[in-house]
Amino acid sequence: MKILLVEDDVFIGESIKDYFELQGNRVDYYSSPIKALEEIYPNNYDIFLIDINMPGMNGYEFYKELKNYASDVPVIFITAYSDIDHVEQAFDLGAADYIKKPFDLKELELRVKRLVFKKTNEVKITENYRFDLNKLKLFYKDEEVELTQNEKYFLEILVKNIGQVVDSETLKDYVWDGKDICSNTIRTHVKKLRNKLKENFIKNVRGSGYKIEKQQ
Repeated sequence: MKILLVEDDVFIGESIKDYFELQGNRVDYYSSPIKALEEIYPNNYDIFLIDINMPGMNGYEFYKELKNYASDVPVIFITAYSDIDHVEQAFDLGAADYIKKPFDLKELELRVKRLVFKKTNEVKITENYRFDLNKLKLFYKDEEVELTQNEKYFLEILVKNIGQVVDSETLKDYVWDGKDICSNTIRTHVKKLRNKLKENFIKNVRGSGYKIEKQQ
């Protein structure tokens, strides 16, 4: 699971980041919403965790910008506000949930999992291959295919966008955390992954990226 966290209180932000990363999730944490907008690809995330009261741009304004690119990604607003007007404004913007400070990190975890995993399950790739989005596991018939962590992330982003081309910049951000890798690194990665498959369902769209075709 890949999480975007924007929280200007560094103690709270680092606590949330550490908690979720200890469970194997990936968390991009920003204390500045303006900097986040400059650096992120909004549609690469499974969920947004956004504080409301932040300097320069509040959480509502920040989320409005994100919605232009990732309207289907759920958001949980984090805030110290307790009045009903702020709750109403959050849900009017399309918030999936709302949590008030102080809160238990376990409670936040439960809310996140409820939203991220409620619609995800095993996706059929071909007649013989299926991918479990919850556990990031690939199966050939009933046998699990052994994958590296990056191979799991690579298949995850392709499966989430099945039928669509995922471009190289998106792959770099999602699989390699935005590291400046060359195109040859991606090609080598795909070649090694294909060598593990009995069917070649990863399609190279020349000059654009990679995709998995939808099953008819």
